[in-house]
Formats: sequence, structure tokens, C-alpha cells
Amino acid sequence: MKRHSDGRRYKIILASNSPRRRELLSGLDLDYVVKVIPGIEEAYPHDLPAKNIPEFIAKEKAEPYIEDIGEDELILTADTVVIVDGMILGKPASEVDAKNMLRMLSGKTHQVVTGVCLTTKTIQRSFSVSTDVTFKNLCDSEIDYYVRTYHPMDKAGAYGIQEWIGYVGVTSLNGSYYNVMGLPVQRIWEELKKMERYCEI
Repeated sequence: MKRHSDGRRYKIILASNSPRRRELLSGLDLDYVVKVIPGIEEAYPHDLPAKNIPEFIAKEKAEPYIEDIGEDELILTADTVVIVDGMILGKPASEVDAKNMLRMLSGKTHQVVTGVCLTTKTIQRSFSVSTDVTFKNLCDSEIDYYVRTYHPMDKAGAYGIQEWIGYVGVTSLNGSYYNVMGLPVQRIWEELKKMERYCEI
């Protein structure tokens, strides 16, 4: 459990509605609450390299919280993108869009990049983690079944690796599995420890 430098515990605030991020953060056995400010724009400079976009957006997401953050509070913001052939795939706008994304990923290796920002009243640490994921050649019936059954409209790249498509389609992975789910929890744990001189469990 994180403690403030005067011995008080940080109150960790997860600024995300994602059930997967809640599940992953809970896996660290840290107490936290969810608080989401609606309507935060996720814009970024058009000349920003694709791999830097998630970290940039994670920092932008933290900005609206800073003014009202308490001295003993820590805000965790994150953003995940899928990059294939230099193209950024966010969340699909429709089932047709989702199927097109999966066809783009079929038979290729792509990168899943999650940017994370940890913000307190006096400290801000941001970083990104990248994982290489390789899909087999997906046939249209597999893509149609997955989109029809699992409705991956809330997932970057139109897939969840922990779902059916990951079981049948992913042939190899280089990096953090949890990062592909949406939160690089091992790196988050290490960064939290760096923000203090110890991490009591």
C-alpha cells in the first residue's frame, strides 16, 4: 500500500470507466476509488509519433484533476492504442469498422501501446509500455463470429486478448500480456515504488 511521505496512505484514484483496468488494478491489492470527469478531449498533435500518443493523452487526461486533487491523493490515468503498419487503431465506430480493423491485424504483428500518468499534488510520472502481438490469418467467419458475439466496440483495435479471439487468433506475444488488456500493472507497481522510498504490503 502506498504511503505519503509523512506516513499517510495515498488515496489512489483510477480515472477510468474501463472494467478491465479496474480488474487489473485490483490485482495489485491496492485500495482505490474510481472517479471519471466526463467530456475530456483526447486530442493530440498530428505530427506526434504514434508510439508517443498514448502517453501524451494520459497526461492530458490528468490535467482536469490537478486543481482539485488532495495532498494525499494520486490520480492514475491511462490510454491504449493499437498500431499496425504505422496506423493507429482506436475504438471501432461500428461493427463494420471492427471487422475491418481485425482484417488489418490478420496475419500480422502489431504493437499495443499503453501510456500511463501518475499524478499527485507535487509529482507527476508518465511512461508508456509497448507489447508486440501476432495474429494468425483470421478467416471471415472467425471475425464475424467474434464481432457478433463479443461486441468489441469499447476496445482499441476491436479486440480483447482475454476473449475468444485471443484464444484462437494470437500466435505469439512479446511483452506484457496485461498491457494488451489495457494496463501495464507490473510497471505501474514499480513506478509507484519510485514515487516513495518504500512500498508497504
